[in-house]
Amino acid sequence: MYKVLIRKSAIKQLSKLPTKEALWLSKELAKLANDPRPKGSRKLIGYKDLYRIGVGNYRAIYIIEDKIRIVEVTKIGDRKDIY
Repeated sequence: MYKVLIRKSAIKQLSKLPTKEALWLSKELAKLANDPRPKGSRKLIGYKDLYRIGVGNYRAIYIIEDKIRIVEVTKIGDRKDIY
């Protein structure tokens, strides 16, 4: 099982989302503790351990550190602005 950490800046970005989407995305982020590479997640090209997961029109970018079993969410936002 992995520990899911969310950076302070990502929490701030999450709080700016519509309530329904923020709750939906929060639930999906919590699931990363059991499976950090769920179906639908994508590894970002050009980065060693950077992944994204999408929920509706929103995306979360996160780092997986397998050695210490941590998933760190770095960015959250609208899919057109996140990359």
